[in-house]
Amino acid sequence: MAELIRLYKDNPNPKDIKRIVDVLKKGGLVIYPTDTVYGLGCDITNNKALERLARVKGIKLEKANWSFICHDLSNISDYTKQIESNTFKVLKKALPGPYTFILPGSKSLPSVFKKKKQVGIRVPDNNITLELVRALGNPIVSTSIRDEDEILEYTTDPELILEKWSKLVDVVIDGGYGDNQASTILDFTNGDVEVIREGKGSLDILN
Repeated sequence: MAELIRLYKDNPNPKDIKRIVDVLKKGGLVIYPTDTVYGLGCDITNNKALERLARVKGIKLEKANWSFICHDLSNISDYTKQIESNTFKVLKKALPGPYTFILPGSKSLPSVFKKKKQVGIRVPDNNITLELVRALGNPIVSTSIRDEDEILEYTTDPELILEKWSKLVDVVIDGGYGDNQASTILDFTNGDVEVIREGKGSLDILN
């Protein structure tokens, strides 16, 4: 059964952050708040956790298109090829924020992602998540938790999330009600920017 851990966005308890990091390092799955919808993720360096995440989502690991949650721009450069100056300006303007940037992947990607030519990168404007990634020391591989309900595409209530996911994950972080609007996805892999999905993030950053 998953444990519910309540954290305050402005000042997350360092002891609780450490407890959650320990769970991630041991291969645990964690549901956590972002600046958009709640995410489900694991430690990018733990292959068993990645396989478990794929099973939970009902997909093959090699076919998964998950985002990497990073804590800052320097963290991003560890997993992407050299970013062009125009793209970097947009990243600097937009992050942290409700955006997913699709960028060319580098050779330093973990082994299970070696065949991927591109990666989705997120730096959410949510202090709980940023502190978690910072304390972990590397990105969290992340996917949104969708609701099967036709009206509510994403689950926003941590108590309901716990009810639904308690047997599938190890920790649910209660960081307050989540949003029900997903991130804006921008693809920078072909030189020009392509808007894949217009979500919470404004496209004004491209001007």
